[in-house]
Amino acid sequence: MFEAATRGEESEQYPGGKEVRDAAIESGARRSASELIADVRVSIYTLEAAWAGASVTTWGGFGIKSHSDNARVAIPDLVLMRWCETEVHHADLGVGYTWQQWDPLFVRYDLDRRVMAWKARKPMGLTTLPEVVQRLSPNQRLAWFYNRITVDGVPPADPY
Repeated sequence: MFEAATRGEESEQYPGGKEVRDAAIESGARRSASELIADVRVSIYTLEAAWAGASVTTWGGFGIKSHSDNARVAIPDLVLMRWCETEVHHADLGVGYTWQQWDPLFVRYDLDRRVMAWKARKPMGLTTLPEVVQRLSPNQRLAWFYNRITVDGVPPADPY
């Protein structure tokens, strides 16, 4: 999406859509830790170089979130999306870092964004979170949104 925006174009986050994304994740799950670490490093360096060379055209552009609802996403939102992926998937690794250690600033920003999206599911923002979810700590609430915890009597949140 970032590269396309630099060219003044819009592209899908995952060319080929959700099916291609899911297949890539499944195939990557069988790779070694060292291969995955190398991939993450390359993606970090590539992204940082793209950010450093970004133009006004890039930052004013849009992409398509192909893995969810095909909604347009503003390119500046990719920064928070990358932060989300970093925090959430770091906790998924099972190496001692959990959703309980998520950065408080990340939790505040992303939780606010997810609550707004939840409320917008019906006209006039009238969809409220279940009462039991509202009583959770911010980290727990965000972990519920990401389906990292379950809440008795409440169906899982739709992550998209």
